[in-house]
Amino acid sequence: MADEVQLIDALKQVIDPELMINIVDLGLVYDISQEESNVNVDMTLTSPACPAGPQIVAQAKMALEQLEDVETATIKLTMSPPWTPDRMTEDARDQLGIF
Repeated sequence: MADEVQLIDALKQVIDPELMINIVDLGLVYDISQEESNVNVDMTLTSPACPAGPQIVAQAKMALEQLEDVETATIKLTMSPPWTPDRMTEDARDQLGIF
């Protein structure tokens, strides 16, 4: 079974195409759980009408399913709580010039 660090590292490979920052550092990933070879991710988007949403979800699913111990990844989008820039890591804020 993949550990949480491996799952997070896989999701860090998914880049928001508009902001050019990975979805983990943007704070879009709310929860990751794993039961045997199945991974469930609760995540959000920077806005409900994000045009890159389908692409980001598909890439997150593919990134996780490329891990050796992951057979199926299920990505659940939620808008509650809504995303805010406060969820971003310091690195992401620095990249966007938010201080």
